[in-house]
Amino acid sequence: MDKNTFTGLFLIMIILGVGVFLMKPNEAEIKKEQLTVHQDSIKKGLIKTPVKADTTKAKIAKVDSATLKGPFGGAISGNQQFVTLENADVRVKLSTKGGRVYSAELKNYLTYYKKPLVLFNGDNNTFGLNLNAAGKNFNTNDLYFTPSAPSLTVAGKDSSSVTMRLSYSPTQYIDYVYSLKGTGFKVGLTIRSTGMDQVLANSNVYSLNWSASLNKLEKDLKQERQYSTVYYRNTDGDVDYLSEAKDEQKNIADKKMQWVAFKQHFFSSVLIAKDGISKSDLGVVTNVADTASVKDMKAGLQLTRDASGAVPLEFYFGPNQFNVLKSQGYDLQKIINLGWGPLKYINQFAVLPVFNFLKAFNWNYGLIILALTVLLKLVLSPLTYKSYLSMAKMRVIKPEMDEIKAKVGEDNPTLLQQEYLKLYKKAGVNPLGGCLPLLLQMPIVIAFFRFFPSLFELRGQSFLWMHDLSTYDDVIKFSTNIPIIGNHISAMCLLMTISTLIYTYFNNQISGATGQMKYIGYITPFIFFATLNSYPAGLNYYYFLANMFTFLQQYLIKFMVDDKKIHAQIQENKKKPEDPKKKKSGFAAKMEEMMRQQQQIQAKKGK
Repeated sequence: MDKNTFTGLFLIMIILGVGVFLMKPNEAEIKKEQLTVHQDSIKKGLIKTPVKADTTKAKIAKVDSATLKGPFGGAISGNQQFVTLENADVRVKLSTKGGRVYSAELKNYLTYYKKPLVLFNGDNNTFGLNLNAAGKNFNTNDLYFTPSAPSLTVAGKDSSSVTMRLSYSPTQYIDYVYSLKGTGFKVGLTIRSTGMDQVLANSNVYSLNWSASLNKLEKDLKQERQYSTVYYRNTDGDVDYLSEAKDEQKNIADKKMQWVAFKQHFFSSVLIAKDGISKSDLGVVTNVADTASVKDMKAGLQLTRDASGAVPLEFYFGPNQFNVLKSQGYDLQKIINLGWGPLKYINQFAVLPVFNFLKAFNWNYGLIILALTVLLKLVLSPLTYKSYLSMAKMRVIKPEMDEIKAKVGEDNPTLLQQEYLKLYKKAGVNPLGGCLPLLLQMPIVIAFFRFFPSLFELRGQSFLWMHDLSTYDDVIKFSTNIPIIGNHISAMCLLMTISTLIYTYFNNQISGATGQMKYIGYITPFIFFATLNSYPAGLNYYYFLANMFTFLQQYLIKFMVDDKKIHAQIQENKKKPEDPKKKKSGFAAKMEEMMRQQQQIQAKKGK
């Protein structure tokens, strides 16, 4: 690989990295923009004014006698009571006000700060049907239901249910039937009406409003918001999602939805409609004023009753763990974003199976990442060897390139490149031979950039000084935000940066880089440090190991590659007569065509 090729590749990396940070707004600008978006969302009605729950005694609103005698008169006022559904994995609290899921707790998990892990709770969360009865509009979220039992606990292989009933009259009512098995993260919900067909307008279709303000569960609110949004799957099997970076609303009427998920970084609340959702109005909003909430998500859904007059639904309240989600059916595992294009397939069909294989040994996850890195480096070792050998060839012919440069001069770069090409051709050297193997490895390197932050298994797992591999290990904390770096320094990110600098130094020795080219590579590690400082320690740990093993591979390959033998082989290649029938490589043909065009341009300028 020649100097210009190296310089071009490094310049591209540096321009991209530096460009991102130069264009990145400072903290004050970000805060100002967030507040502007927040106020705009309030005006549009995307964010509601928080409702403080009454922790003393539920208040009964005064209702006149005429209202009590009207539609749903007996359900308009009442005391809010709670019914707890519980199995080995979840504890769900139902509210008699709205008959809805008031809170969802995962019993076997804790927040980063070792508190009970509650996905959402409180009166800011809604789940209500829009009904029109006797010419009046109602939302079941504001009406009072009657429970069939005060609580429900299911264990083992048992399953049971509890009914929340909204009465219109003794013979006319709407039931929410919640069912639960002894284990698992699913809660069944069947909506069934009795005697309401003559009461409700368009009784065959239910319009449902579901919204939730998702609680902060992880260490870093910014990172948690980065991976949280609304996901959805249509009945054709296509999965898509709203923006993770900004507020967004989307109306879907041309496709029938199968499920809608309020997805957080490591946990999700999913509503599955077995018979599909005919229309969907989805939205996600970041309430920057509320540091206890990740995001506010909403879904306006249109549901159609089946032949029996019921609407069969299921809730999933559980972890974003690939195998767990996959076992639920309906392609729920696609909630986990493993990257775009080929990166997704690399992670799903190559990296994840190997990771699961290693996980079966019940090692510490730090050791699993170590083993994963070793296996990957062994698989890629032929490419590493080829890259090293190509750079060694370029290093050997560098004195001859310097002679050509001294003879031709730098005033005529086109002629200089032509002479270089002649030398490459005679010597049998491909100047891109050192770059191509590296480029082939890049998709895998980038795939890990998405794999580790999405890997649920790393959550809460410690290794060495790193208490949680799923987030950054801030050994140094600052009282204020420092531009680009933030309010901390991650120890593993710092080690990764140092290892990259060491790797760059030895790589320069191998490639024979000199002058400006010798120093240009040292900028990139600092760009990586600024980028990855807030990323999971597990990701930085992998990159650190990858650097160390690459250095070890090159050190071992060094004993296998003899510069004198390479030089002798090159001299033999130069003595061989050129075969006129030999087809030129695509690279050589393109380079010669470029040189020809450059000569024509220069010839025109000289006239």
